[in-house]
Amino acid sequence: MRRRLTANLGLKVLAFFTAVFMWLVVVNIDDPIAENSYTGVSVTVINEEIVTTTNRTYQIVDNTQVVNVTVRANRSVLNRIKQEDIVAIADMKELSLGTQIPIDVSIPGYRYEKAYTTPGNLQVKIEDEAKNNFPITPTTIGTVREGYVLGELNANPEKVTLRGPKSVIDSISRVVAEADVSGLSEDADIEARLTLYDRNNNVIDQTLLANNLGKEGVSVEVKLYQIENVPVKLDTSMITAAKGYKVSSVSVEPREVSVTGEESALAELDEIKIPAEELKLENLTERTEQMVEIAPYLPEGVTLVEGTAESVIVTIQIEQPGVRNFEVSTGAITVNNLSEELEISYGTTVDLELQIRGPAETLAVFSTARKVSIDLKNYEAPGTYTVPVAVELPEGCSLVNNVSVNIILEKKSEDEQEE
Repeated sequence: MRRRLTANLGLKVLAFFTAVFMWLVVVNIDDPIAENSYTGVSVTVINEEIVTTTNRTYQIVDNTQVVNVTVRANRSVLNRIKQEDIVAIADMKELSLGTQIPIDVSIPGYRYEKAYTTPGNLQVKIEDEAKNNFPITPTTIGTVREGYVLGELNANPEKVTLRGPKSVIDSISRVVAEADVSGLSEDADIEARLTLYDRNNNVIDQTLLANNLGKEGVSVEVKLYQIENVPVKLDTSMITAAKGYKVSSVSVEPREVSVTGEESALAELDEIKIPAEELKLENLTERTEQMVEIAPYLPEGVTLVEGTAESVIVTIQIEQPGVRNFEVSTGAITVNNLSEELEISYGTTVDLELQIRGPAETLAVFSTARKVSIDLKNYEAPGTYTVPVAVELPEGCSLVNNVSVNIILEKKSEDEQEE
């Protein structure tokens, strides 16, 4: 038996190595060695205490905290490796030149020939650690429910202690707590997001900063006020017309204004009264407009809603006996003989006032519709003009004064002319 095993030993050894060689050839053909790259692998820093225990800290620069990893292994292995399987570590003990830490790569549970990162080093900036206290400014995003307006905002806590690299701490200009109030309809304490800004209003990365907010974080106490629409009332006792004229009407626009404030203050506010002294207008002979600021006549604890006009316009209509005033919108003026190459606008003029004298029964039923016009046959060039207004009047009636309107004529564009 022993002779059989040892017979032709040389040939048997050669056959063995030949078989191994053939196996390696087959393996390399069916499962060759290849390389694959994995992007976005995060680098973990260990032994940070080497820096932090000496009242210093570090920043990762040049975005080297995320690297690409190249792995060389059999294709079957590469097909199974996922990004999350790769471990990239930078050991602070290996810090060299005060700025670089070699990145070591491992892939637990897999056999591979080689693995390396690009870049190969974590770039860090070592500097002194600093801390400072900052007031927190509360702010909001979103819109509260219709009918409400934001009132007082208070951050809780009112200040925060931040610790980190001195250059970062020194760059902080303001600290903001941002709360989302979308759809809010009652007072609330809302969890907020802390945001840091530098002097150029750029957001500061907080990754390397620590704060004293703990698990509770920061919140914003939001107080809401209800919106009320309150009518404006006028004391017109000191408005007088000149001899031979009379005050036909006094109106105010807007008729009511939107205010907000403490609930108790709003409950007692039924109207906003404009006193007679504010409307002391004497010997009027024509329509007169007076602008009146509202704020001085609001009670304590009540303010105008943001975006509401701060003033109202009081319009006093003056008439003579046998004369009636008519307002005509510029849009209702009939334009005759306008050049096809020009277009017309009226600038800031909104309407005209016509004073017509005539029998009361005639004026009572008279309408200006399609009876007011201008003729532009003599206005053929672009420009600003004052044009007389013609009014078709019933028999027995006449205009008290001649009426004109300011117009602006502009050349049409080529496209408009073609149309």
